[in-house]
Amino acid sequence: MKTPIDQTGAGCKFCGSQHQKEFIAQERMFRLPGSFVYQECLSCGSLQIKEPPADLDQFYPDQYYSFSSLQRSPSWKNILKKIRMKLFLNAGIFAPSYGYWLGKVHRHFDQKIADVGCGNGQLLYELHASGYGSLAGFDPFIDEDLSLGSGIRLFKRSFDQAEGTFDLIMMHHSFEHMEYPDQILKACYEKLNPGGTLLIRCPVTDAQVWKDKREYWVQLDAPRHLIIPSVSGLGILGQKVGFSLEEVEFDSSDFQFWGTEAYEKELPLNPEQILPDYSKAELNQFKQKALRYNQEGKGDQACFYFTKPFRS
Repeated sequence: MKTPIDQTGAGCKFCGSQHQKEFIAQERMFRLPGSFVYQECLSCGSLQIKEPPADLDQFYPDQYYSFSSLQRSPSWKNILKKIRMKLFLNAGIFAPSYGYWLGKVHRHFDQKIADVGCGNGQLLYELHASGYGSLAGFDPFIDEDLSLGSGIRLFKRSFDQAEGTFDLIMMHHSFEHMEYPDQILKACYEKLNPGGTLLIRCPVTDAQVWKDKREYWVQLDAPRHLIIPSVSGLGILGQKVGFSLEEVEFDSSDFQFWGTEAYEKELPLNPEQILPDYSKAELNQFKQKALRYNQEGKGDQACFYFTKPFRS
């Protein structure tokens, strides 16, 4: 259903344009009731929910994936992880699953790292097991402050309440859950050391699957995703805050295709029920298509590497 352009709202949260059009989206992951109005910027293409539901917590049930338990490794396996990390960083072999971005942001094992929207802290645990020594996670939705061992602390608070500064600040698919992107970027800028890196991984509206499927796009994820930028939109906002955007790397996967097809079939997002319907050949075709979309700049998620310039 087409709706008139909204020129009276607060404007796009990324580029500031008042030229937006509205569309209706539903919660599809768990098939929960409700309709939600989103605004699409006609200038930069970014998306934002018009008004988040007052009871947003109900859309994060216990089975939501970020609430899974921390998986610890035995000590012998952590020794192997340290060896693997050194081989990866020094020789480029035995890369971990997150190696494509870690290799670009690694400075030294003592660099101070913050994970914003850390969830259960699994990524920080893996980094610590691999040799990193100064790690902090921030998430207002965890139950309490936690220590996961020497060198890892999780804080039940938003990042603007963090103490100290960091060499690397990361947001792995948490940025899109935050209502005010300018505020979180300003907090990151203030708490990032000069020359440090801000890494943001999130869905982007440059996605071909968004253009083709619209409200069925699996990473629209209404109403949990309060904002979804375009590459240009996030670049504009980052530059306005003071960051320098060094690189954008598309890192989408086959999830964009089979997840979106599930929503078109009115199915909840349950991989154990969805994936068996596809042959190995079909899933491989999805993977190859995702790689091609990434190379062409039309994948449905991207990794942004911002730096805080040194000031004279």
